[in-house]
Amino acid sequence: MNDLAVHLTDGKDKHLYEQIYEYIRDEIKGGKLLDGEKLPSTRSLAEYLQVSRSTVELAYDQLLSEGYIESIPYKGYYICRAEELYQLCLDPKMAGGIERIFEGRSMPEAAFPVGQSVGWEVQEKKNYEIDFSPNAIDMNAFPFGTWRRITRETLNDDRKELFFLGEPKGDAGLRLTICRYLHSSRGVNASPEQIIVGAGNDYLLLLLQHILGKEICVAFENPSYRRAWRIFSSFAAKTVTVASDGNGMRVDSLREAGADVAYCMPSRQYPTGTVMPIGRRMELLKWAKEAEQRYLIEDDYDSEFRYRGKPIPSLQASDREGRVIYVGTFSKSIAPAIRISFMVLPPKLLVQYEKNCAFFSSTVSRIDQTILDEFIRSGAFERHLNKMRKLYKEKHDLLLEELRPLLTKYRLSGEYAGLHVLLTSCAASEEEALVRMAAQRGVRIYGMEETALSPLEKRYKRHEGRPATLILGYGGLDGKAIREGVRRLREIL
Repeated sequence: MNDLAVHLTDGKDKHLYEQIYEYIRDEIKGGKLLDGEKLPSTRSLAEYLQVSRSTVELAYDQLLSEGYIESIPYKGYYICRAEELYQLCLDPKMAGGIERIFEGRSMPEAAFPVGQSVGWEVQEKKNYEIDFSPNAIDMNAFPFGTWRRITRETLNDDRKELFFLGEPKGDAGLRLTICRYLHSSRGVNASPEQIIVGAGNDYLLLLLQHILGKEICVAFENPSYRRAWRIFSSFAAKTVTVASDGNGMRVDSLREAGADVAYCMPSRQYPTGTVMPIGRRMELLKWAKEAEQRYLIEDDYDSEFRYRGKPIPSLQASDREGRVIYVGTFSKSIAPAIRISFMVLPPKLLVQYEKNCAFFSSTVSRIDQTILDEFIRSGAFERHLNKMRKLYKEKHDLLLEELRPLLTKYRLSGEYAGLHVLLTSCAASEEEALVRMAAQRGVRIYGMEETALSPLEKRYKRHEGRPATLILGYGGLDGKAIREGVRRLREIL
């Protein structure tokens, strides 16, 4: 095809690669670039636009990550087929005048990370010298001084109202702040009234039994986040696992299972690291609107930690029918002990919340809510997040470099995002044996079997000749521990 007529500005407001990415994305959404159509090569487009080739490569990488385009070896880049993609164009009726909500209040334009503890509930009672936990974060970089100052200022003002019972949904100020961040960083379209603040994801997911009812059938991928599976299993009429592929949860399997609700992680599935492309997202949204009581629960646990390109947009940002329940938390972006999570309810379910849950008191201290609100609004959160991205990228790059000698026998996946990578053997091997051998050398690693949702439905079974897949987290380790841990693993693997 001909080169694209992208109009580039000087890049002060947006990076050049973002302008190229947004132009191509919008052309695809608008039906001006059709499925199967070939894009110009990175070299050709770079020469035409008079920019560096790496700038065009960054734009193409982002489009690849989101599933708008695909790369065919030795042929080039092509537009992906995505059913009903044109529906992503914003419906003014659903926008809800969100720009009006944000008027008159200045906020830093930081990306808003959401995170969630996704480790195992039960682990061995053993001390390891080196623990590659995918659940750990680096608390050494936490801005204790800033948090202490904000806490002191909050309590020094003799604000008596902070010691009274607050709103059941959470303080209005914090909900507005969260709403603004979600819109600017994740594309979430909501009003502060749709946001429920709670002490951890467990509380918010349990609220759903009063909102969605107990007669629902909830579908999960397998493997997935085991804690959420157990919470829904405690009240839902039925919980089922459905098939997935390289693009994520399969819609045909959802239909076969008779599910009413699907629990998914489109921006980065745990533990596989799969990023759901735009075509599969549209299929899920189409499935959800086929029946009156169908919903998608989007767990956006660590999508802001990306080391190539920009964060993947949320599924909720593409929802025009009010079918996505968006859930996030500050556990990974700030600290696990903060215990402040949030849920964005579609308008129809908000009515059910007001009817069935409005009598529940808020589970988060108003003092903690006020401190977090000021931490975000002051720009301290933005600075902290930028610092953590840089720190985690350095650890990520070091881990990949140390694992390089193993890549003749193992395949790496799930890299360039999040706080863990996957290492899969190229031949049949037993995960449990590898985990045990590592433990004998003082190293804790995690097998994919450990994330299976049910012993009767394990996708990664032993003694079936399957390749072993190991989950290696690096967020809580320093450089020295990463080097030494991988050195010991190389002796085993």
